[in-house]
Amino acid sequence: MNPSSAPASSGGTPMNRTAWLICTIAAIGFAFDIYELLMLPLIIKPAIAALSAPLVEALVAGGMDRARAAAMWSPGGEEYVRWARTLFFIPALAGGVFGLIGGYLTDLLGRRRVLTYSILLYAFAACAAGFATSLPQLLFFRCLVFIGVCVEFVAAVAWLAEIFTHPQQREKVLGYTQAFSSFGGLMVAGANILAAKIALDLPAIHGNHEAWRYTLISGVLPALPLIIIRPFLPESPAWQKKRESGTLKRPSIAALFAPELRKTTILTTIIFAASYGIAFGAIQQLPQILGAQRIGTPAEAGHVAVRAAAKEKGAEAMAAAKAAKKPEPVAQREMRQAAGNASDQVVAGVTLWQEIGGLVGRFLLAVLAVVIISRRALFRVFQLPALFFVPLFFWWVSGQLDNADSLTLIKLGIFVAGVLTVAQFSFWGNYIPLVFPVHLRGTGESFAANIGGRVLGTAAAWITLTLSASDRPDPARVALVGACVAGGYALVGAILTHFLPEPKPETET
Repeated sequence: MNPSSAPASSGGTPMNRTAWLICTIAAIGFAFDIYELLMLPLIIKPAIAALSAPLVEALVAGGMDRARAAAMWSPGGEEYVRWARTLFFIPALAGGVFGLIGGYLTDLLGRRRVLTYSILLYAFAACAAGFATSLPQLLFFRCLVFIGVCVEFVAAVAWLAEIFTHPQQREKVLGYTQAFSSFGGLMVAGANILAAKIALDLPAIHGNHEAWRYTLISGVLPALPLIIIRPFLPESPAWQKKRESGTLKRPSIAALFAPELRKTTILTTIIFAASYGIAFGAIQQLPQILGAQRIGTPAEAGHVAVRAAAKEKGAEAMAAAKAAKKPEPVAQREMRQAAGNASDQVVAGVTLWQEIGGLVGRFLLAVLAVVIISRRALFRVFQLPALFFVPLFFWWVSGQLDNADSLTLIKLGIFVAGVLTVAQFSFWGNYIPLVFPVHLRGTGESFAANIGGRVLGTAAAWITLTLSASDRPDPARVALVGACVAGGYALVGAILTHFLPEPKPETET
C-alpha cells in the first residue's frame, strides 16, 4: 500500500507497517548523523596526541628539545591548533560542497536512493577512521563522513515532507524523527564512556588500546539495520509522480536565487549558519576546555576534576604494570592510555548532559511546532534565550576550571545550552521544506544546511581555535573566545530572523 494514499483531510498518511519503517529508517539516519558529527569533539585531543607521537619523536631525533616538540602538539600549540582547525573545518567544507551536489542528486535521482547510499558512506568511513595511522588519513575519512551526513540530512527531510503531506502530521513526523538526533548524541557519549572503560580489554589496534579508536569504529552501526530495511522503503510519491508524468523540472542552484526565492535562500542560509555557529564556536569546544592532557606532557590543563581522574587512573595503571613486572616503556604507555581514557570518560559524561538537553529541546520543538503558528515566533522561543545564555555560560566556565565543585554546575549549564541550541537544528528540518517547491526542495535544503550550517556555521570552530591559540595550553582562553564567537553568531541570527519569510499556504506544495 502506498503510504501517501490517504488524503490530507483524513488526518494524513495511515501509520501502517510501511509508514513506521519510513519513520524508523529516518530516525536511525538522523540519530547517526549527530553520532558521527559529535565524535570529533570527543576524540580530537586523544587522536591528535596518538597520531602526532611519531612526529614528536621525529622532531626530537632532528635535534629539537623534547619539551618544545611536545608543546607544539599539545592543545594551544601551533601544530595542534593547525590540525584541530583542519579536522573541524575541512570535513565541513567537503561536506558542504559535496552535500550541495548531493542535494541536486536528491532532486534528480530520488530521495530514497540518495538517502540509502549516503548512510552507507558515512557508516563505513567512520569505521575506517578508527584504523587511521596518520592525521591525513583521519582527515580523509572524516571528510567522507561529513559528505555522507550532509547528503543524508537533505534527502531524509525532503523524503519525509513529501510522504507525510498532512500539515500537522508532517510537523510531528519531522519533529519527532529529528529528535532522534539527540539520541545519537547520547549514544556517542555513551559509546565513548564504554570504550574508555573497556578499552584495555578490547583487541589492540596498531598495538594500543585507545578509546577514541573504538568510538570511531562504532559508527558502522547504522549500516546494519539499513541493509535489512532498505528493500521495504518507498520513494517519495510527490517526486515519483512528477517524474513519471514528465513534469519534474530539473533542479538548479541558480534557481534558488530567482527573484521569488532569493530572499528565502539567503536568509535561511545565514540564520542556519548562526545556529551552527553557536554549537561549533562554543558548545563543541567544551571537551577540549575540560579535558586533561596526557600525563607526561607539559603544563597539564583542563578542569581540575578531570585532571584528578586522569592522574588517579594513570597511577593505578603504572602500579599494576610494575606489579606485573612489565618493561618500563610498556608501563609508561599503559599509564598514559589509562590516564587518557579516564579523562575521556569524565568529559564524555559532561557531553552526555549536553545531549540530554538537546533531546529535550528537540521534543519541545516538536510539541510547540504544532501549537505556535508563526515560524518566526517558534524559532525565537529558543534563539533569543540562547543569545544571552550560551555566551554568559562559557564566560563563567572560563573562571571555574580550578574549582572542583563546579563540575555539577557545568553539567547543568551545558544541559540548558543543549536545549536552546539543538532545538534550533530541528526547526530548520520543519521550516525549509515549506518554503521551497518540490523540484528544488532537496537543492534548497542542501544549500541552506550545507553552505550555511556545515561551512559558514562550522567555521566558528576555526575562528575559536585560531583566536584562542597560545604557546601553552590555556582552556580558559578557549572558553572566553568561544563565548565571544557564539555570541556574535547568535546576534547575527537574532537580527536577521526578523526578516525570515513565513511559509505560504499549504497549497504551494
